[in-house]
Amino acid sequence: MTEQKLSEVGACLCGQVRFQVRGRPLLTLACHCAGCQRLTASAFGLAALYPVGSLEITHGQPVIGALHGADRHYFCPYCMSWLYNFPHGLEFMAVRATMLESGRSFTPFMEVNTGEKLPWATTPAIHSFETIPQPDELFRLIAEFTSL
Repeated sequence: MTEQKLSEVGACLCGQVRFQVRGRPLLTLACHCAGCQRLTASAFGLAALYPVGSLEITHGQPVIGALHGADRHYFCPYCMSWLYNFPHGLEFMAVRATMLESGRSFTPFMEVNTGEKLPWATTPAIHSFETIPQPDELFRLIAEFTSL
């Protein structure tokens, strides 16, 4: 018996960029860093981590915005919605959870960069880190999340 491959579809605010991600997320998170606060105009950014190569653009063409260094952030060129990014030094991509059709059911498993969080911001995350977890801790968290 073969396992059915899961997928999620998503789009920017205006719908000019649409995409699909294959597989289950490796991890879900809320990031409290000042960069995510500024990019989302909110208290934190919400993301679902997927292996690089899991995303397929099905309509439109995202553009690089925000930081133009080692971290690449991709946006819709028309409405400027932040869609996904590739965190520097990781083999994962972070898809903005609220851009997925299932975004309303999203719950962050962990929160990161709590050293920069706004004092009133809270999440239901199970794990909390003042910065980004080290790779060995990140892989342990992925194993825990995928076993749920």
